[in-house]
Amino acid sequence: MTPEPRSSKHRPNARLAGGLSSAVLGVSLALASSGASAQERELQRGESRWGLGLGVDVHQEPYRDMDNDTQGIPLVYFENYWVRVMGPSLELKLPSAGPVGFRLKARYSLDGYEADDSPYLEGMAEREGGVWLGGEAIWRTPFVNLSAELMGDASSHSEGRQFKLQADRRFDVGQFSFTPRLAAIQLDREYVGYYYGVNGSEVRAGRPQYEGDSTVNVELGLRVDYRLSARQNVFLDLRSTRLGDGIADSPLVDRSTQTGLRVGYLYRF
Repeated sequence: MTPEPRSSKHRPNARLAGGLSSAVLGVSLALASSGASAQERELQRGESRWGLGLGVDVHQEPYRDMDNDTQGIPLVYFENYWVRVMGPSLELKLPSAGPVGFRLKARYSLDGYEADDSPYLEGMAEREGGVWLGGEAIWRTPFVNLSAELMGDASSHSEGRQFKLQADRRFDVGQFSFTPRLAAIQLDREYVGYYYGVNGSEVRAGRPQYEGDSTVNVELGLRVDYRLSARQNVFLDLRSTRLGDGIADSPLVDRSTQTGLRVGYLYRF
């Protein structure tokens, strides 16, 4: 895959948000190989952690005639016993119930497009990203980590909801760690209709009206971490997402699968 970077004149604020959203993911990937139990002991003693780094994210866009997106991303991270901040994401940690942890979450999500992002989108109204609020439950077992996350669009652009179930497991081999994951993301009718629908006023030849319906995306991923030292990490993350029928059937979309990769370096202070 040899992607062409999208022009920087398109959606400058959204591109920045996209980089920050990628930074959220990149930081979480890099931190995972440091050893969760040691980190938890540090936080329980009232210590704080923070880190800085750099990364690159390359991914396919789902929309028709839109170039792949390549972004250089800063990685910024802070965490203590009660709070975790990663780029545009904020988590408040609630008391755990045995092996199950709970979080209240807020994040800015990059979704949508502007009409000049693709020739096919000419005449479409802008679809905006926004702030999402919700919560997550994480169940850590000796065999697999299971999580459930429910988020809603607090910006009222789509008025949509997302529900995500994920299973992952980390395997340590010397300085390397390998973490395969499988996730199912349910997107409701409002979300699909806003980001992938075509209103009556947006109908053109070859672009029929489309309302969309709730759907489920399935993501398969593999993260590889390498620990350079106690404070330094490099990582590679590969992912592939099978788009649900509610999205893949949209006339705005020209693929049923999205792929992407992310590489980066993080120094933890």
